[in-house]
Amino acid sequence: MKTFKYIILFVAGVWFVSCTRLDISPTNIIQDEDIFGSEAGITSYMARIYSEMPIEDFRYGPQYLFHRFYVLRVPASMTGEALCREVSSSISESTSSDYGDTWSDFYTLIRECNYFLQHIDGYADRYSATAVNMYKGECYFIRAFTYYALVKRYGGVPLVTNVLNYPEETIKDVDIARSSEEDTWKQVAVDFDSAIALLPATNQTGRASRYAAYAFKARAMLHAGSIAKYNTNTLNNGGIRLCGMSADLAPDFFIKAYEAAVAADGGGYSLYMNEWAANDRDAQYKNYLNLFSRLTSSEAIFVKQYGYPESVHGYDAYNVPAQYKGANGYSSETNPTLNFVEMFDGMDKDANGHLNVYNADGTYKLYDSTMQFFANAEPRLRATVILPGDMFKGVSCQIWRGIYKGTSTTSISRLIPEGSTVKYENSGSAGVLVTSSSGSQTAYTLHNGTKMNPAGASGIFYGDETCAMTGFTIRKWLNESLTQDQVLENRSDQPWIEMRYAEVLLTRAEAAAELASLGNSSYLSDAYSAIDKIRSRAGATLLSGEEKGSTDNFIKAVRKERRKELAFENKTWWDLKRWRIIAGEQSNTRWRTLMPFYADLAGKYFFDSRYDESGDTYTFDTRWYYQEIPSAAISTSTKVVQNAGY
Repeated sequence: MKTFKYIILFVAGVWFVSCTRLDISPTNIIQDEDIFGSEAGITSYMARIYSEMPIEDFRYGPQYLFHRFYVLRVPASMTGEALCREVSSSISESTSSDYGDTWSDFYTLIRECNYFLQHIDGYADRYSATAVNMYKGECYFIRAFTYYALVKRYGGVPLVTNVLNYPEETIKDVDIARSSEEDTWKQVAVDFDSAIALLPATNQTGRASRYAAYAFKARAMLHAGSIAKYNTNTLNNGGIRLCGMSADLAPDFFIKAYEAAVAADGGGYSLYMNEWAANDRDAQYKNYLNLFSRLTSSEAIFVKQYGYPESVHGYDAYNVPAQYKGANGYSSETNPTLNFVEMFDGMDKDANGHLNVYNADGTYKLYDSTMQFFANAEPRLRATVILPGDMFKGVSCQIWRGIYKGTSTTSISRLIPEGSTVKYENSGSAGVLVTSSSGSQTAYTLHNGTKMNPAGASGIFYGDETCAMTGFTIRKWLNESLTQDQVLENRSDQPWIEMRYAEVLLTRAEAAAELASLGNSSYLSDAYSAIDKIRSRAGATLLSGEEKGSTDNFIKAVRKERRKELAFENKTWWDLKRWRIIAGEQSNTRWRTLMPFYADLAGKYFFDSRYDESGDTYTFDTRWYYQEIPSAAISTSTKVVQNAGY
């Protein structure tokens, strides 16, 4: 299969710059003939607009522009999925919005789609009807994707579906007010429908197909349905509801989402199962792990490609555990929280759903190895998170907080009170612990004469957050084939799977669950099947009677499944916002961690389940459900109004 790489080609006819905050461009300095007159010109144009799609991949993070090769402040640090050293206090307005003028960037891309759609017919006789339809379909697809990126951030936005030319058109003609949020979502649906009607059933890897358009329409319509059902933030201007929609619209959006997800099945996609085997947890773990390195597979619907050295990112350099870091010295940027880990099956938990690492009398349970506790953990967890002591690149990943040198060997008391955020070094237990402030450790001599680093090779170093600061680090997306001298900022080239079949199944199930909550339960059996397919592949337990006992329970089950399956794929941030639950989850919230220790005299390991030692709390202001429109867009328009609270 041919592939289509996102390489920006600065060739004749493919570079337009917006001179205002919508999609107006200056007089072209390149003739249209250079763009539309040859297949090479069109290919270059299409490659560039694909490269500008606002895909939230390895290069995306709040406070950072799209398309940078590195991201330090990862979206997972704002969702409770993970802690990272760059986010050391509450979520703020600055971290909840995109850095830079994404508004202008998005409208520049919309203009480029409009320009192509407006001019290609004049050259249609040079190409087959099939080719022209494909090109048009791709532009509609990219425009729909871009309007979706706008509406999920800002609510209703100006809808521009033709090229605006200034000064040929007056300022009055090109100064366009925001449309309602309802009309903006409907425009997204119309554009995806146009793409579906024109695109081929299959296309080169990295380019849109008909069934990819169905899958993305399903994602967008599910989002719209959630806003209609759950949103409480509204903004009206001149009788137009710029933010918020009538709850009466929810059923239609959910039906559109469900039907589009079903239609995506026509593309022949399925869950990746090439290495999966029933009752084989190791095979299930490897199968899920390897899914994310596959450029093409039965599950990959839309992929953003990278290729060394032309197009690269720095995901490995920032996220490998400390003992595997490269010459740049970065590591462990994404540290999954204990809250996230506890979502998964197969581990001993107490009545509150917390890992049960304490005896009934409050003392610590002891283990021969750190991995002993996780022996029956859901395979998908191992493929998502590097657990303390698990193998990575053929070597055990050494993650522990310190060495316990007290005399107790069978009944070790809690080191700090439950609920405390104090560092162990500042607690009453400091005298029985050996810890390290950084990776430059002095090995401790155990009672048997052997030496052991106080915090292992990958942390947790109490004064240096370039380590496994939660007791875990990320595994998903990491490329284990890179040698240590290749773990550099500009070296990673694994692909980003922006849409995969598992998400389609989750969308299908969620839309069905929401429809059932609104009185239409006819889709539920299909939804149960979709979730069980995902859980079976993951090595998780199948749906229980309790989860299927009510629509509310099933909605909760679907949401939890989505958070596990799509973790660290930059989807959870938007899910928590569209469900309108992040403010409740993050109301002066402290995230929890799991600290492993080695007990010297006992020759055993134990875990302390505790709050993050930083003491940081996370709070979400409900006005952030709609982001601030960049000030430049407001100042250059007489009609675009700001969202509430800014």
